[in-house]
Amino acid sequence: MLKSQEQLPDCFYPTQPVLIHPNTPTPKHCLSLSNLDDQKFLRFSIKYLYLFKKSVNLDGLKYALSKVLVDYYPLAGRLRTSADHDQKLEVDCNGEGALFAEAFMDITAEEFLELSRKPNRSWRKLLYRVEAQSFLDIPPLVVQVTSLRCGGMIMCTAINHCLCDGIGTSQFLHAWAHITANPDLDPPISPVHVRHVLKSRCPPQITFPHPQFTITSNNNAKDNSTNVDILRLLQSQPLVPTSLTFTQSHTLHLKRQCVPSLKCTSFEALAAHTWRSWVRSLDLSPLLSVKLLFSVSVRTRLNPQIPQGYYGNGFVLGCAETTVKDLVGANLRHGVKLVRQAKSDVNNDDYVRSMVDLLEDKTLKTDLSRSLVISQWAKLGLEDLDFGEGKALHMGPLTSDVYCLFLPVVGDLDAVRVLVSVPESMADKFEYYMTEFLSVEENNNGDHHHHANGNGYHVEDHNGNIVN
Repeated sequence: MLKSQEQLPDCFYPTQPVLIHPNTPTPKHCLSLSNLDDQKFLRFSIKYLYLFKKSVNLDGLKYALSKVLVDYYPLAGRLRTSADHDQKLEVDCNGEGALFAEAFMDITAEEFLELSRKPNRSWRKLLYRVEAQSFLDIPPLVVQVTSLRCGGMIMCTAINHCLCDGIGTSQFLHAWAHITANPDLDPPISPVHVRHVLKSRCPPQITFPHPQFTITSNNNAKDNSTNVDILRLLQSQPLVPTSLTFTQSHTLHLKRQCVPSLKCTSFEALAAHTWRSWVRSLDLSPLLSVKLLFSVSVRTRLNPQIPQGYYGNGFVLGCAETTVKDLVGANLRHGVKLVRQAKSDVNNDDYVRSMVDLLEDKTLKTDLSRSLVISQWAKLGLEDLDFGEGKALHMGPLTSDVYCLFLPVVGDLDAVRVLVSVPESMADKFEYYMTEFLSVEENNNGDHHHHANGNGYHVEDHNGNIVN
């Protein structure tokens, strides 16, 4: 039996990877990306990992992929820089195809489940590495299906974030699964390719402040305590993944800290709590300004609305900002109010249009230097994928890094798993601050004592062993 800290065995590739083309001719044209798609912040692939108890027929998977790529033909194209503007990207819809690799690994689904709390570096073996000169040369869709000793399979997909957001990737994967399981039926939603709904105005009209972005960092700041690049600091050290699962009762317990004066959503409470715990673990100057950036869907906030089936990027980053002192010194309510305000700031057509116009400026960068970034993967239906042999035993990312993911928990719709990598020296502190509230004695209305390990709660140590 593999121990959690052990590396995965190597993959054996019986054949060379192949390119899967759309199985009927598709439009040959150039697809312009919107300014929301074309942010430098999104120039990477979203890498999903699915573990299934029972393998799906590989020929069936490949045939269904060739069929679904007829509708989602830009995913079979190639990214390139625009002829009109060398800072902008577009998709050459040339039908070149998605890369599909088949592999075998000498491990069982149960053994992998033992490891599945937290990714480690050896998981990268589960996705075929494309040798490429640049990000643009990698196909927008790369798939590896790894058969396991027990008859199960691990499917990893890398989907270019410039083409899809989380909602769009979920829509695509569900369409592929639907066709695999029901070859004669069309998927329930047809994709919408055109990006003109998010076209910038001419001339641009920037009518709101957008603290998510920075044009140039001020390196001449006199007070170095306010000019700290936390991201660089974190990335200069070895990082370890931390994984904490919050059930509905944990989230309710967090929300109760904000009642009666503030009603909030589970996301708002957990996002504020994670941000606060992360900042508390970093030992920063009290005067330093820190930010929380988190994805907010704007699909229903525009006028006219983004059409159903739109699988491009339909989200903007909400931005909460405060000083370390105010975030850490106050109770959770302060952070929750900031998250709520950040959500309401982006909650209208004028704001989104202003941001789209601002993004015409290609010198703009997302301000990651003093920010925790939270990406919401829960509530997208990603864990419900079924290719005809049952839903996944595990769904999550292939890797973990300094960006925080809120992940779905298979089998528990209301639970959320918080995954983020932090320096080893900070991991124990972060896990302590994240779970401390559960062991605080509650005297409110004769409530029971809440202890971290008596509440269905678990924390894994750096080797993936449950520690409480």
